[in-house]
Amino acid sequence: QVQLVESGGGLVQPGGSLRLSCAASRSIFTFNAMGWYRQAPGKERELVARITLGGNTNYAESVQGRFTISSDIAKRAVSLQMNYLKPEDTAVYYCNAVTGSLNNWGQGTQVTVSS
Repeated sequence: QVQLVESGGGLVQPGGSLRLSCAASRSIFTFNAMGWYRQAPGKERELVARITLGGNTNYAESVQGRFTISSDIAKRAVSLQMNYLKPEDTAVYYCNAVTGSLNNWGQGTQVTVSS
């Protein structure tokens, strides 16, 4: 079973930045794709950003140009750099890794954007 551990969440003012990291328990080469999802109170979980084994990325329209996803093979990690944060970015952010047809999830990390 894959373990994913997120870190880097917290409280930040609007316009600020945060960097989320997700450490995997095994090589990220074993995943078809990794990504970040988020879930705000009363809303469904949504895709934020995704990176495939081949390095292709895609982003939610709402974060395009502000967020950047990257992977670090040596550290078995995937990161999400979040800039120009907005209050509507407030949510629990979850790391996701796809192996075959299975979705693996981290425990989530809270991001709160507020003045």
